Amino acid sequence: MNFSYPRQIRLPDGSVMPFINLDNAASTQPLDIVAQKTAEFLSYYSSVHRGSGYLSELSTRAFEEARQQLFAFVGASPELDTAIFVKNTTEAINKLANRFEWLPDDVVIISEMEHHSNDLPWRKKARVVKARVDISGALDLDDLRVKIREHAANLKLVAITGASNVTGYINDLRAIARLAHTYGAPLLVDAAQLAPHRRIHMMPHDHPEHLDFIAFSGHKMYAPFGCGVLIGPKEFFQTGAPDYCGGGTVRSVTKDSVIWAPPPERDEAGSPNVVGAVAMGIAAAVLSKTGMRQVALHEQRLLEKLLAGLRRIPNLTLYGSAFAGPNRLGVVAFNIQGLHHLSAARALAGEAGISVRNGCFCAHPYVHRLLDLSPEEIAHYSKLAGQGNLAVVPGMVRISIGLYNNENDIEKAIAAIEELEQNPRHYAQ
Repeated sequence: MNFSYPRQIRLPDGSVMPFINLDNAASTQPLDIVAQKTAEFLSYYSSVHRGSGYLSELSTRAFEEARQQLFAFVGASPELDTAIFVKNTTEAINKLANRFEWLPDDVVIISEMEHHSNDLPWRKKARVVKARVDISGALDLDDLRVKIREHAANLKLVAITGASNVTGYINDLRAIARLAHTYGAPLLVDAAQLAPHRRIHMMPHDHPEHLDFIAFSGHKMYAPFGCGVLIGPKEFFQTGAPDYCGGGTVRSVTKDSVIWAPPPERDEAGSPNVVGAVAMGIAAAVLSKTGMRQVALHEQRLLEKLLAGLRRIPNLTLYGSAFAGPNRLGVVAFNIQGLHHLSAARALAGEAGISVRNGCFCAHPYVHRLLDLSPEEIAHYSKLAGQGNLAVVPGMVRISIGLYNNENDIEKAIAAIEELEQNPRHYAQ
C-alpha cells in the first residue's frame, strides 16, 4: 500500500534516515490514492446544494456520494439513517449530546477506558456512570450489565468506545448492544480507533445488536482533511432545533419564524467541508476494497512481532495484554524503567526517526488506572498539570500500527527501544 509521508527525514544531528510513523492512533498519513483523488477533486471544488453551475452540481454529487460511501462502510441504512458531516469524532459526540432532550435525573453509562471525547460531553448533560475495567484495562462486561440494570429507569444512553486508544482492546459491541437494548437504551459507539482497523456493521434497526449511533474521523483512517461523521437514525434528528444554526439548516425563515431543513442538512450549519468529506469517502472505499479482513491480518502479523520483541526487553512494562489476539488492535503502551515517557518518545524520534506518542492520550482516568496511581497521587499530578508542569506527570509511550507499516518498521522500533532500555540514563532529561 503506497502512502504519502516523507520517506527520509533529517534528524537533529544533521543525519538523514528513513522516517517511520508509528503514531497512527493519533492521526494517519494519507494514502497516496486518497491524496491523489482528493487533489483531482480540488479542480472541481465549489459550494454545494444550491448552486446551478456545473462545478456546484459536480461538488454536490461528490459530497453526497461520500455520504453513501460512509453508509456502506459501516453497514448503515440510507433509508433509515442519516450521516452528518462534522469536524471530527469529538464534534460528533458533542453534537449528539446537544441534540438529546435531557431530564434532571438522566444517566449516561460509559466505561473507564473512554477517551475524554466520550466522557466530558456527557458530564455537561447528565449523571455519568462508569463501568469498570479490570486490572489489565479490559472492560468488565458483568459490571456494565449490573450498572445498566441498576440505572435502567433513568438510562438515556450507553456510550462505549469500539476500541481503546491506549491498550487497543476491542469491545464486544454486539453483546453491549443487546444489553443496552434489553433495557430500552440506545447505544453510541465511539469508533474513532476501531473504524480504520476492523469491519463495522451497524446491523438492521430491528436487530437486537443494532448500533444506534456511531461516530468516527477521517484523520484516523488515512484521510486527514478535517472531517468526521455522526451516523444515526433520521427519526432522531428530525425533531428539535440544531445545536448550530444558520445558513444551510433551514427551509424557510421569516421575520418571526423558522422551518428547519430535514436531516442531515439541519445539522450541517454553514458551508460544509466538502473536500474533507470527499476524502473520507474515498478512504472508506479504499479500505473496503482492500478488505478489512486483510487490514486486520496485516496488523495482527506486525503486532505479534512487536509484542514478542517487547516482551524480551528487561525493565519494560507493557500495559494491557502482552499478547496479540483477535480482540485487540495494533496499539501498544509501555514504559521503560528509569526513563520518563517524554524522554523515551523524544529519543525514538531524534535518534531513530521513529514517531510515537507519549502521555495519557486524552484518556487520563484510564491511564491512571493502568498505572495504579493512588487518589493522592492523582490529585498531586493533576495539580501540577493544572499549573502547566506537564514534564513530571506520569504517562506512557504508545506505538500504534498503520496499514502502511511493515516488518522492517517493527524491527527498527524494537532495536531502538532495546537501546533505550540498555542506556536509560543517557536519554533521561
